[in-house]
Amino acid sequence: MAMAARRLVPFHLRPAAAQPLAGVAAAPHRRKHDAVSCKSAGKTKPRTKAKDTSMWRPQRRELEEHLKRRTRSEGAFDPDLYRRHSHSQHVPVLLGEVLAAFRRPLPLRSFVDCTLGAAGHSLAMMEAHPEMELHVGMDVDPSALEIGQRHIEAFLASRTRDEGGEDASQEKLRAYTHIKNFKYIKNVLGGVHESFADGSCGVDGILIDLGMSSMQVNRSDRGFSVMHDGPLDMRMDPKATLTAEDILNSWPELEVGRILRDYGEESNWQSLQRRIVKERKTGGLHSTGELVKLIQRTCTISGGRQGWIKTATRVFQALRIAVNDELQILEDTIHSCFDCLATDGRLAVISFHSLEDRIVKQTFLELIHGGEADEDVEDLAYADIDDEDEPWFKQRVQGTNGTVLTKRPITPSQEEEKLNQRCRSAKLRVIQKA
Repeated sequence: MAMAARRLVPFHLRPAAAQPLAGVAAAPHRRKHDAVSCKSAGKTKPRTKAKDTSMWRPQRRELEEHLKRRTRSEGAFDPDLYRRHSHSQHVPVLLGEVLAAFRRPLPLRSFVDCTLGAAGHSLAMMEAHPEMELHVGMDVDPSALEIGQRHIEAFLASRTRDEGGEDASQEKLRAYTHIKNFKYIKNVLGGVHESFADGSCGVDGILIDLGMSSMQVNRSDRGFSVMHDGPLDMRMDPKATLTAEDILNSWPELEVGRILRDYGEESNWQSLQRRIVKERKTGGLHSTGELVKLIQRTCTISGGRQGWIKTATRVFQALRIAVNDELQILEDTIHSCFDCLATDGRLAVISFHSLEDRIVKQTFLELIHGGEADEDVEDLAYADIDDEDEPWFKQRVQGTNGTVLTKRPITPSQEEEKLNQRCRSAKLRVIQKA
Protein backbone atom coordinates (compact mmCIF):
# COMPACT_ATOMS: atom_id res chain seq x y z
CA MET A 1 0.00 0.00 0.00
CA ALA A 2 1.27 3.44 -0.83
CA MET A 3 1.68 5.75 2.12
CA ALA A 4 -1.18 8.20 2.44
CA ALA A 5 -0.34 11.74 1.44
CA ARG A 6 0.77 13.67 4.49
CA ARG A 7 -0.17 17.28 4.96
CA LEU A 8 2.67 18.83 6.85
CA VAL A 9 1.73 22.43 6.76
CA PRO A 10 -3.20 26.16 2.00
CA PHE A 11 -2.39 27.61 -1.47
CA HIS A 12 -3.94 28.99 -4.67
CA LEU A 13 -3.73 26.76 -7.70
CA ARG A 14 -2.36 28.30 -10.81
CA PRO A 15 -4.37 27.71 -14.03
CA ALA A 16 -2.69 25.54 -16.59
CA ALA A 17 -2.21 26.09 -20.30
CA ALA A 18 -5.22 25.53 -22.65
CA GLN A 19 23.70 10.57 -27.72
CA PRO A 20 25.47 12.88 -26.46
CA LEU A 21 28.78 11.39 -26.82
CA ALA A 22 29.45 8.93 -24.07
CA GLY A 23 32.51 9.67 -21.96
CA VAL A 24 35.56 8.06 -23.47
CA ALA A 25 37.42 5.91 -21.00
CA ALA A 26 41.19 6.03 -21.27
CA ALA A 27 42.27 2.61 -22.43
CA PRO A 28 45.71 1.20 -23.14
CA HIS A 29 46.43 0.00 -26.66
CA ARG A 30 45.65 -3.68 -26.85
CA ARG A 31 48.74 -5.49 -28.07
CA LYS A 32 48.82 -8.86 -29.69
CA HIS A 33 49.88 -10.72 -26.55
CA ASP A 34 47.97 -8.74 -23.89
CA ALA A 35 45.34 -11.46 -23.47
CA VAL A 36 45.99 -14.04 -20.82
CA SER A 37 44.21 -16.81 -22.72
CA CYS A 38 47.40 -18.01 -24.34
CA LYS A 39 47.22 -21.80 -24.28
CA SER A 40 48.64 -21.89 -27.75
CA ALA A 41 51.40 -19.48 -26.77
CA GLY A 42 53.10 -22.08 -24.67
CA LYS A 43 54.13 -22.67 -21.19
CA THR A 44 55.30 -19.31 -19.98
CA LYS A 45 53.04 -16.61 -18.60
CA PRO A 46 53.02 -13.34 -20.50
CA ARG A 47 54.97 -10.60 -18.81
CA THR A 48 52.98 -8.22 -16.62
CA LYS A 49 53.48 -4.78 -18.07
CA ALA A 50 53.14 -1.50 -16.26
CA LYS A 51 49.76 0.11 -16.78
CA ASP A 52 49.78 2.14 -19.98
CA THR A 53 48.00 5.43 -19.41
CA SER A 54 48.36 6.60 -22.98
CA MET A 55 45.31 7.09 -25.17
CA TRP A 56 44.75 6.07 -28.74
CA ARG A 57 44.78 9.03 -31.09
CA PRO A 58 41.21 8.39 -32.30
CA GLN A 59 40.07 8.19 -28.68
CA ARG A 60 41.88 11.41 -27.84
CA ARG A 61 40.26 13.20 -30.77
CA GLU A 62 36.85 11.88 -29.74
CA LEU A 63 37.37 12.97 -26.15
CA GLU A 64 38.52 16.44 -27.22
CA GLU A 65 35.45 16.77 -29.45
CA HIS A 66 33.24 15.59 -26.58
CA LEU A 67 34.70 18.21 -24.24
CA LYS A 68 34.14 20.93 -26.85
CA ARG A 69 30.46 19.96 -27.08
CA ARG A 70 30.08 19.65 -23.31
CA THR A 71 28.43 22.58 -21.54
CA ARG A 72 30.04 22.84 -18.13
CA SER A 73 28.19 24.88 -15.57
CA GLU A 74 29.41 28.48 -15.57
CA GLY A 75 27.68 29.35 -12.31
CA ALA A 76 29.68 30.31 -9.28
CA PHE A 77 30.07 27.24 -7.10
CA ASP A 78 28.54 27.69 -3.64
CA PRO A 79 30.01 25.12 -1.23
CA ASP A 80 27.82 26.40 1.61
CA LEU A 81 24.71 25.55 -0.44
CA TYR A 82 25.88 21.94 -0.72
CA ARG A 83 26.78 21.75 2.97
CA ARG A 84 23.32 22.93 4.00
CA HIS A 85 21.43 20.46 1.84
CA SER A 86 23.65 17.38 1.81
CA HIS A 87 22.77 14.28 3.78
CA SER A 88 25.47 12.35 5.62
CA GLN A 89 25.22 9.60 2.98
CA HIS A 90 24.12 11.63 -0.07
CA VAL A 91 25.14 14.83 -1.85
CA PRO A 92 22.58 16.25 -4.34
CA VAL A 93 24.11 16.74 -7.78
CA LEU A 94 23.95 19.91 -9.89
CA LEU A 95 22.18 21.63 -7.01
CA GLY A 96 23.06 25.20 -7.99
CA GLU A 97 22.19 24.47 -11.62
CA VAL A 98 18.79 23.04 -10.68
CA LEU A 99 18.04 26.16 -8.65
CA ALA A 100 19.07 28.30 -11.63
CA ALA A 101 16.76 26.32 -13.93
CA PHE A 102 13.75 27.39 -11.86
CA ARG A 103 14.98 30.88 -10.93
CA ARG A 104 13.08 33.31 -13.18
CA PRO A 105 10.66 36.25 -13.06
CA LEU A 106 7.63 33.97 -12.79
CA PRO A 107 6.91 32.68 -9.26
CA LEU A 108 7.27 28.98 -8.49
CA ARG A 109 4.12 28.27 -6.51
CA SER A 110 3.94 24.51 -7.09
CA PHE A 111 6.77 22.01 -7.40
CA VAL A 112 7.02 18.23 -7.76
CA ASP A 113 10.17 16.29 -6.89
CA CYS A 114 9.66 12.94 -8.61
CA THR A 115 12.70 11.38 -6.93
CA LEU A 116 12.66 12.85 -3.43
CA GLY A 117 15.40 10.75 -1.83
CA ALA A 118 16.96 12.66 1.07
CA ALA A 119 15.16 15.82 -0.17
CA GLY A 120 18.35 17.78 -0.89
CA HIS A 121 16.99 19.36 -4.07
CA SER A 122 13.54 19.91 -2.54
CA LEU A 123 14.83 21.68 0.55
CA ALA A 124 16.99 23.98 -1.58
CA MET A 125 13.96 24.79 -3.75
CA MET A 126 11.80 25.54 -0.70
CA GLU A 127 14.52 27.79 0.67
CA ALA A 128 14.98 29.63 -2.63
CA HIS A 129 11.24 30.02 -3.29
CA PRO A 130 9.39 31.29 -0.19
CA GLU A 131 6.39 31.90 -2.49
CA MET A 132 5.98 28.13 -2.93
CA GLU A 133 2.50 26.97 -1.90
CA LEU A 134 2.52 23.30 -2.87
CA HIS A 135 5.27 20.72 -2.75
CA VAL A 136 4.80 17.08 -3.74
CA GLY A 137 7.59 14.57 -3.13
CA MET A 138 7.54 11.11 -4.71
CA ASP A 139 9.87 8.15 -4.37
CA VAL A 140 9.46 4.47 -5.11
CA ASP A 141 11.94 3.58 -2.35
CA PRO A 142 10.19 3.72 1.06
CA SER A 143 13.41 3.94 3.07
CA ALA A 144 14.62 6.92 1.00
CA LEU A 145 11.21 8.61 1.21
CA GLU A 146 11.18 8.25 4.99
CA ILE A 147 14.49 10.11 5.25
CA GLY A 148 13.35 12.85 2.90
CA GLN A 149 10.07 13.22 4.74
CA ARG A 150 11.86 13.72 8.05
CA HIS A 151 14.10 16.39 6.52
CA ILE A 152 11.11 18.28 5.08
CA GLU A 153 9.28 18.15 8.41
CA ALA A 154 12.35 19.52 10.20
CA PHE A 155 12.79 22.30 7.62
CA LEU A 156 9.15 23.40 7.83
CA ALA A 157 9.18 23.30 11.63
CA SER A 158 12.28 25.46 11.64
CA ARG A 159 10.72 27.95 9.22
CA THR A 160 7.58 28.06 11.34
CA ARG A 161 9.64 29.07 14.35
CA ASP A 162 11.51 31.70 12.33
CA GLU A 163 8.24 33.17 11.03
CA GLY A 164 6.87 33.40 14.57
CA GLY A 165 4.05 30.93 14.70
CA GLU A 166 2.42 27.90 13.19
CA ASP A 167 -0.47 29.72 11.51
CA ALA A 168 1.72 31.76 9.17
CA SER A 169 3.52 28.70 7.83
CA GLN A 170 0.41 26.58 7.53
CA GLU A 171 -1.24 29.18 5.31
CA LYS A 172 1.79 29.34 3.08
CA LEU A 173 2.82 25.81 2.15
CA ARG A 174 1.27 22.39 1.78
CA ALA A 175 3.74 19.52 1.48
CA TYR A 176 2.87 15.93 0.57
CA THR A 177 4.93 12.77 0.20
CA HIS A 178 3.95 9.64 -1.71
CA ILE A 179 5.55 6.21 -2.05
CA LYS A 180 5.02 5.96 -5.78
CA ASN A 181 7.00 5.46 -8.96
CA PHE A 182 7.21 8.73 -10.89
CA LYS A 183 5.26 7.18 -13.76
CA TYR A 184 2.17 7.70 -11.56
CA ILE A 185 2.60 11.49 -11.32
CA LYS A 186 -0.83 12.17 -12.84
CA ASN A 187 -2.57 9.93 -10.31
CA VAL A 188 -0.64 11.47 -7.43
CA LEU A 189 -1.46 15.04 -8.45
CA GLY A 190 -5.08 14.07 -9.07
CA GLY A 191 -5.23 12.85 -5.48
CA VAL A 192 -3.81 16.14 -4.19
CA HIS A 193 -6.50 18.25 -5.89
CA GLU A 194 -9.27 17.47 -8.37
CA SER A 195 -8.21 20.36 -10.63
CA PHE A 196 -5.03 18.46 -11.44
CA ALA A 197 -7.06 15.39 -12.30
CA ASP A 198 -9.24 17.16 -14.89
CA GLY A 199 -6.31 19.09 -16.38
CA SER A 200 -7.60 22.54 -15.50
CA CYS A 201 -4.51 23.27 -13.40
CA GLY A 202 -0.83 22.47 -13.79
CA VAL A 203 2.35 22.72 -11.76
CA ASP A 204 5.11 25.28 -12.23
CA GLY A 205 8.10 22.98 -11.86
CA ILE A 206 9.00 19.28 -11.92
CA LEU A 207 12.36 17.64 -11.23
CA ILE A 208 13.51 14.10 -12.02
CA ASP A 209 16.91 12.97 -10.75
CA LEU A 210 17.70 9.58 -12.27
CA GLY A 211 20.81 8.92 -10.22
CA MET A 212 21.30 6.16 -7.70
CA SER A 213 21.56 7.68 -4.25
CA SER A 214 24.48 6.80 -2.04
CA MET A 215 21.96 5.53 0.50
CA GLN A 216 20.98 2.80 -1.97
CA VAL A 217 24.43 1.99 -3.34
CA ASN A 218 26.00 1.70 0.12
CA ARG A 219 23.45 -0.83 1.35
CA SER A 220 24.72 -4.26 0.36
CA ASP A 221 21.31 -5.86 0.92
CA ARG A 222 19.91 -3.90 -2.05
CA GLY A 223 22.34 -5.54 -4.48
CA PHE A 224 23.30 -2.36 -6.34
CA SER A 225 26.96 -2.23 -5.36
CA VAL A 226 29.80 -3.86 -7.27
CA MET A 227 32.07 -3.57 -4.23
CA HIS A 228 29.81 -5.05 -1.53
CA ASP A 229 28.55 -8.63 -1.47
CA GLY A 230 24.80 -8.99 -1.17
CA PRO A 231 21.73 -10.61 -2.72
CA LEU A 232 21.13 -10.23 -6.45
CA ASP A 233 18.11 -8.00 -5.89
CA MET A 234 18.44 -4.55 -7.59
CA ARG A 235 14.77 -3.62 -7.16
CA MET A 236 14.11 0.08 -6.66
CA ASP A 237 10.64 -0.88 -5.44
CA PRO A 238 10.97 -3.57 -2.73
CA LYS A 239 7.41 -4.71 -3.52
CA ALA A 240 8.24 -5.56 -7.13
CA THR A 241 8.63 -9.25 -7.95
CA LEU A 242 11.39 -9.41 -10.57
CA THR A 243 14.99 -9.49 -9.32
CA ALA A 244 18.39 -9.65 -10.98
CA GLU A 245 18.72 -13.22 -9.70
CA ASP A 246 15.61 -14.20 -11.68
CA ILE A 247 17.08 -12.76 -14.89
CA LEU A 248 20.49 -14.40 -14.48
CA ASN A 249 19.18 -17.84 -13.55
CA SER A 250 15.99 -18.27 -15.56
CA TRP A 251 15.71 -15.88 -18.50
CA PRO A 252 16.51 -17.20 -22.01
CA GLU A 253 20.17 -17.01 -22.97
CA LEU A 254 19.55 -14.66 -25.90
CA GLU A 255 17.57 -12.29 -23.67
CA VAL A 256 20.38 -12.19 -21.12
CA GLY A 257 22.79 -11.30 -23.90
CA ARG A 258 20.48 -8.60 -25.26
CA ILE A 259 20.27 -6.98 -21.84
CA LEU A 260 24.06 -6.91 -21.46
CA ARG A 261 24.54 -5.57 -24.99
CA ASP A 262 21.74 -2.99 -25.14
CA TYR A 263 21.44 -1.82 -21.53
CA GLY A 264 25.05 -2.21 -20.46
CA GLU A 265 26.63 -1.37 -23.82
CA GLU A 266 29.10 -4.12 -22.96
CA SER A 267 31.37 -5.21 -25.84
CA ASN A 268 32.17 -8.55 -24.17
CA TRP A 269 28.49 -9.48 -23.76
CA GLN A 270 28.70 -12.80 -25.61
CA SER A 271 31.36 -14.27 -23.32
CA LEU A 272 29.49 -13.06 -20.26
CA GLN A 273 26.21 -14.45 -21.60
CA ARG A 274 27.74 -17.92 -22.14
CA ARG A 275 29.36 -18.01 -18.70
CA ILE A 276 26.20 -16.85 -16.93
CA VAL A 277 24.14 -19.59 -18.57
CA LYS A 278 26.87 -22.16 -17.90
CA GLU A 279 26.69 -21.33 -14.17
CA ARG A 280 23.10 -22.57 -14.14
CA LYS A 281 24.35 -26.15 -14.47
CA THR A 282 26.07 -25.83 -11.09
CA GLY A 283 23.27 -24.03 -9.24
CA GLY A 284 23.31 -20.55 -10.76
CA LEU A 285 24.27 -17.16 -9.36
CA HIS A 286 22.77 -16.02 -6.05
CA SER A 287 24.87 -13.09 -4.80
CA THR A 288 26.56 -10.00 -6.19
CA GLY A 289 29.88 -11.45 -5.05
CA GLU A 290 29.38 -14.54 -7.21
CA LEU A 291 28.50 -12.38 -10.21
CA VAL A 292 31.57 -10.19 -9.68
CA LYS A 293 33.83 -13.25 -9.53
CA LEU A 294 32.35 -14.52 -12.80
CA ILE A 295 33.04 -11.13 -14.38
CA GLN A 296 36.60 -11.14 -13.08
CA ARG A 297 37.23 -14.59 -14.58
CA THR A 298 35.72 -13.53 -17.89
CA CYS A 299 37.82 -10.37 -18.05
CA THR A 300 40.99 -12.35 -17.30
CA ILE A 301 40.30 -14.82 -20.08
CA SER A 302 39.27 -12.22 -22.65
CA GLY A 303 42.12 -9.86 -21.93
CA GLY A 304 40.38 -7.41 -19.62
CA ARG A 305 41.17 -4.42 -21.77
CA GLN A 306 39.40 -1.92 -19.55
CA GLY A 307 39.48 -3.83 -16.30
CA TRP A 308 36.85 -5.87 -14.54
CA ILE A 309 35.43 -2.97 -12.48
CA LYS A 310 34.23 -1.10 -15.56
CA THR A 311 32.77 -4.30 -17.00
CA ALA A 312 31.06 -5.09 -13.69
CA THR A 313 29.64 -1.56 -13.53
CA ARG A 314 28.14 -1.97 -16.99
CA VAL A 315 26.71 -5.41 -16.15
CA PHE A 316 25.15 -4.13 -12.92
CA GLN A 317 23.70 -1.15 -14.81
CA ALA A 318 22.18 -3.46 -17.43
CA LEU A 319 20.57 -5.70 -14.84
CA ARG A 320 19.23 -2.76 -12.81
CA ILE A 321 17.66 -1.22 -15.93
CA ALA A 322 16.04 -4.54 -16.86
CA VAL A 323 14.76 -5.28 -13.35
CA ASN A 324 13.12 -1.86 -13.02
CA ASP A 325 12.17 -1.34 -16.71
CA GLU A 326 13.85 2.04 -16.36
CA LEU A 327 14.12 3.21 -19.96
CA GLN A 328 10.50 2.65 -21.03
CA ILE A 329 9.22 4.11 -17.76
CA LEU A 330 11.45 7.15 -18.25
CA GLU A 331 10.05 7.96 -21.69
CA ASP A 332 6.45 7.53 -20.52
CA THR A 333 7.11 9.62 -17.41
CA ILE A 334 8.57 12.55 -19.37
CA HIS A 335 5.36 12.68 -21.46
CA SER A 336 3.22 12.55 -18.30
CA CYS A 337 5.24 15.26 -16.59
CA PHE A 338 4.98 17.57 -19.60
CA ASP A 339 1.20 17.09 -19.58
CA CYS A 340 1.14 18.10 -15.90
CA LEU A 341 2.98 21.41 -16.41
CA ALA A 342 1.27 24.79 -16.37
CA THR A 343 1.95 27.41 -19.04
CA ASP A 344 5.66 28.32 -18.88
CA GLY A 345 6.15 25.47 -16.44
CA ARG A 346 9.51 23.69 -16.53
CA LEU A 347 10.66 20.09 -16.32
CA ALA A 348 14.29 19.40 -15.40
CA VAL A 349 15.82 15.93 -15.78
CA ILE A 350 19.22 14.80 -14.48
CA SER A 351 20.54 11.69 -16.23
CA PHE A 352 23.70 9.69 -15.59
CA HIS A 353 24.42 7.55 -18.63
CA SER A 354 24.09 7.82 -22.39
CA LEU A 355 21.00 5.59 -22.65
CA GLU A 356 19.03 7.84 -20.29
CA ASP A 357 20.31 11.08 -21.78
CA ARG A 358 19.48 9.96 -25.33
CA ILE A 359 15.89 9.27 -24.29
CA VAL A 360 15.56 12.62 -22.48
CA LYS A 361 16.99 14.54 -25.44
CA GLN A 362 14.85 12.79 -28.06
CA THR A 363 11.63 12.91 -26.01
CA PHE A 364 12.07 16.63 -25.31
CA LEU A 365 12.40 17.27 -29.06
CA GLU A 366 9.33 15.18 -29.83
CA LEU A 367 7.32 17.06 -27.20
CA ILE A 368 8.09 20.55 -28.48
CA HIS A 369 7.53 19.55 -32.12
CA GLY A 370 4.40 17.50 -31.45
CA GLY A 371 5.65 14.17 -32.76
CA GLU A 372 8.69 12.70 -34.47
CA ALA A 373 11.82 14.82 -34.20
CA ASP A 374 15.06 14.69 -36.10
CA GLU A 375 17.67 13.08 -33.88
CA ASP A 376 20.31 15.55 -35.05
CA VAL A 377 19.69 18.72 -33.05
CA GLU A 378 22.07 20.62 -35.33
CA ASP A 379 19.52 20.42 -38.15
CA LEU A 380 16.78 21.99 -36.06
CA ALA A 381 16.13 25.72 -35.81
CA TYR A 382 17.44 27.13 -32.58
CA ALA A 383 18.02 30.53 -31.06
CA ASP A 384 21.24 31.87 -29.53
CA ILE A 385 20.07 33.80 -26.51
CA ASP A 386 22.05 36.37 -24.55
CA ASP A 387 19.97 36.47 -21.39
CA GLU A 388 21.53 38.05 -18.33
CA ASP A 389 18.89 36.50 -16.09
CA GLU A 390 19.44 32.98 -17.43
CA PRO A 391 22.99 32.59 -18.76
CA TRP A 392 22.64 28.81 -18.50
CA PHE A 393 20.35 28.63 -21.51
CA LYS A 394 22.26 30.42 -24.26
CA GLN A 395 21.14 28.01 -26.98
CA ARG A 396 17.54 26.88 -27.08
CA VAL A 397 15.57 24.64 -29.40
CA GLN A 398 12.18 26.22 -30.00
CA GLY A 399 9.04 24.37 -31.05
CA THR A 400 5.30 24.78 -31.28
CA ASN A 401 4.56 23.25 -27.90
CA GLY A 402 7.53 24.52 -25.93
CA THR A 403 11.24 25.21 -25.79
CA VAL A 404 14.18 22.98 -24.93
CA LEU A 405 16.27 25.36 -22.84
CA THR A 406 19.37 23.19 -22.97
CA LYS A 407 20.46 22.54 -26.55
CA ARG A 408 23.40 20.80 -24.94
CA PRO A 409 23.13 19.28 -21.46
CA ILE A 410 24.63 21.15 -18.53
CA THR A 411 27.29 19.17 -16.66
CA PRO A 412 28.86 19.74 -13.22
CA SER A 413 31.50 22.35 -12.61
CA GLN A 414 35.04 21.24 -11.86
CA GLU A 415 34.56 22.43 -8.27
CA GLU A 416 31.55 20.18 -7.81
CA GLU A 417 33.40 17.21 -9.29
CA LYS A 418 36.13 17.68 -6.69
CA LEU A 419 33.50 17.70 -3.93
CA ASN A 420 31.52 14.73 -5.24
CA GLN A 421 33.14 12.39 -7.75
CA ARG A 422 29.87 10.54 -8.31
CA CYS A 423 28.46 13.60 -10.07
CA ARG A 424 30.93 13.42 -12.98
CA SER A 425 28.56 11.75 -15.44
CA ALA A 426 25.50 13.85 -14.52
CA LYS A 427 23.74 15.78 -17.30
CA LEU A 428 20.92 18.30 -16.82
CA ARG A 429 18.35 19.01 -19.54
CA VAL A 430 15.43 21.43 -19.12
CA ILE A 431 12.24 21.92 -21.15
CA GLN A 432 9.64 24.71 -20.84
CA LYS A 433 6.02 24.32 -21.85
CA ALA A 434 4.46 26.91 -24.18
